[in-house]
Amino acid sequence: MTDKELYFEAVKAMENSYSPYSSCKVGAALLTKSGKLFTGTNIENAAFGPTVCAERVAVFKAVSEGERDFFKIAVVGGKNGEINGIFAPCGVCRQVLREFCSDDFEILLGETKDNFKKVTLKDLLPISFSPENVQ
Repeated sequence: MTDKELYFEAVKAMENSYSPYSSCKVGAALLTKSGKLFTGTNIENAAFGPTVCAERVAVFKAVSEGERDFFKIAVVGGKNGEINGIFAPCGVCRQVLREFCSDDFEILLGETKDNFKKVTLKDLLPISFSPENVQ
C-alpha cells in the first residue's frame, strides 16, 4: 500500500467520527508489517473521560486481532470534517504508539485533503518512556 493510499484510508475513516461535542473529526489508518490495515476514528462521550482517539482505536483493533508489528500510520482531522492543517496525535496516543513502535516508525499527518507531511515517532516523542525502561 502506498503512502497516498494509506492517507486516503484515514480520510475515509474520519467520516465515521462520533464527535458531537467538539465537532473535530479524526481518522487514522494503521498498516501492519504483515500488510493488514486497521482504521479508527475518534469517539467522544458526554463525560469526556471515556472519549477515545482515532489512533488508539486503530492500534487497539490491531492488537485485539493479534497484530503487534506496525509499519506506519496516517492521521487526519479537522473541525466539522474539513482537513485544514495538522491534527497530530495527542500525548496519550504517542505513548501508546511507543509501546509497539520504534523511534523510526512513520506517521503521515494530514495537511489538506490531498496532502500530508511525513514524520517519525521520534519527531513527535523525542525523549520517550518505552518498554525497555521497565524491563
